[in-house]
Amino acid sequence: MALKPPPPPWEVLQQVGDLVGAAPLRGEVDKSVRSLAQAALSRLDLVSREEFDAQAEVLRRTRARVDELETQLEEMTAALDALAGDS
Repeated sequence: MALKPPPPPWEVLQQVGDLVGAAPLRGEVDKSVRSLAQAALSRLDLVSREEFDAQAEVLRRTRARVDELETQLEEMTAALDALAGDS
């Protein structure tokens, strides 16, 4: 049986706020839940958007280079096979 993924944090915050209801208590609960969420997120091994984008660009360039090298290898293999066939 597949596990259902947890809801996004903003949905959890909304659900907690809906359950609490009263304005004074809601503000305190909201502050506590946000503090817990920030603490949980700070323990995760996350990267910045800039770092992600930089790594994605490196990966894009690497894939392009691998494609070029694969094409060259196929051409060289075909040329070698043609030379071997001529003998």
